[in-house]
Amino acid sequence: MSSEQSRPTPLRVARVYLRVSTDAQDLKRQEEIITTAKDAGYYVAGVYREKASGARVDRPELLRMIADLQPSEVVIAERIDRISRLPLPEAEKLIASIEEKGARLAIPGVVDLTDLAEQAEGVAKVVLESVQTMLLRLALQMARDDYQDRRERQRQGIQLAREAGKYRGRQADTKQHAQVVALRTTGHSIKQTSQLTGYSISQVKRITAESRSVCSGNGFNKD
Repeated sequence: MSSEQSRPTPLRVARVYLRVSTDAQDLKRQEEIITTAKDAGYYVAGVYREKASGARVDRPELLRMIADLQPSEVVIAERIDRISRLPLPEAEKLIASIEEKGARLAIPGVVDLTDLAEQAEGVAKVVLESVQTMLLRLALQMARDDYQDRRERQRQGIQLAREAGKYRGRQADTKQHAQVVALRTTGHSIKQTSQLTGYSISQVKRITAESRSVCSGNGFNKD
């Protein structure tokens, strides 16, 4: 057996990033990415789940994932817009922070020419790297454009509904809000209330703050 045949296959390590925009959305559909990555031969070193807008750069789990990255690892996500819906300059800075760790993206819809570029030399290498950069920029810009198009359609829909006298804004779930207030009033912590109602911690804090003017004498637990 030759030395090449006996050489072990290098371990391929991935970190999986799952994101939806709001607390009301579910991450379960994206969970299959983890299985797909393992089936493709990756060792999944971490899974990072986030409910935050892709148009924000200060996403805690995204930043934690980047901090955890090691050289030669890959970042896997469902689509490029899960990583970023930022304006192109900010999106490129985000991708650069991943590449600075010696890692790269492995995302459906984004052509990866990294292996070919590493094997190429001279002009061919420069061309492949330039094409890779161009394709990534195009994908990032398309993700941003889609985000802006959605926002504009939403704005137009709200405007039309207002003109027709049908728009009343987002309606609060008064029953669940009342449950939050009741739990907080009886001494439950913010974390406990979040777990019992299904609201996020930030939502519990907001509902609590909104209710203080009415329930200020009931002694909320601030934990």
